[in-house]
Amino acid sequence: MTNGAEGAGTYIDTHVHFWDDSVIDYPWLASVPAIAHPHLPTDLEQARAGVALELAAIVFEEADCLPAHALREAEWVTKLAKKEPRIRGIVAHAPLEEGERVRPHLQALAKLPLVKGIRRLIQGEPPDFCVQPEFVRGVQLLPEYGFSFDLCIYHPQLEKALDLVEQCPDVSFLLDHIGKPGIAHRFTQPWRVQLQELASRPHIHCKLSGVVTEADHQNWTRDDLRPYIEHVLDCFGPDRVIFGSDWPVVNLAADYGAWFDIVQDSIRHFSARDQRKIMHDNGARFYRLMV
Repeated sequence: MTNGAEGAGTYIDTHVHFWDDSVIDYPWLASVPAIAHPHLPTDLEQARAGVALELAAIVFEEADCLPAHALREAEWVTKLAKKEPRIRGIVAHAPLEEGERVRPHLQALAKLPLVKGIRRLIQGEPPDFCVQPEFVRGVQLLPEYGFSFDLCIYHPQLEKALDLVEQCPDVSFLLDHIGKPGIAHRFTQPWRVQLQELASRPHIHCKLSGVVTEADHQNWTRDDLRPYIEHVLDCFGPDRVIFGSDWPVVNLAADYGAWFDIVQDSIRHFSARDQRKIMHDNGARFYRLMV
């Protein structure tokens, strides 16, 4: 991993999706025709044209493929990395609700050196899903394999997510998309209070990503986003906030450059060193990237 000085002028994008539905099935793409076509590393490079900083590394985030194709997805991205060496990490899907029975899946993923963490999407599940005993046990197994856990929820699920985090003190958690607050409806509570409580746990970080897609896709303004971003920065501070683009899902509400600029503007009041932490160093440290 690099230190802050070496990371100057570069950034790490810790939340990028690639997909090609001719290789792997993504049933959910049928509901979002605007992005329901292949998105590959060359497309990412075009999307980030004009971004001020150099992209040092990419973390691929599982893209909610057909569960039976989850291992294939991680293997496919491993192959992509041979042509795009900036792919330095993979957050893969695993059926953690299987508890101890998930071990063979985790063992298979552990054979892929780029797999750094696991994400089992919670956002579409019932409120109690993430605290059912088998799921909790599956999450508790992750440190045995050197994996962190990306926590992807909607804001009404934060209360139960707090219970999950409490039961897994040895797991490194990263909250995706700031907990998906209801920005489009200007909901702030109980998200604000629960986020602050979550941040009191030292083993959880927060990914500054997916914010604009929680706003009104057609009519959002920076003022709509500002109080949510500021609260994240206040709660987690520059040592535990990590940048991610959520490309290409971000395209549903903004382009890559627009979101990048919003983040840069939002952290401008921090020192140069702290800005580097958010944009580069924290992501490298959390995902244990060799950059």
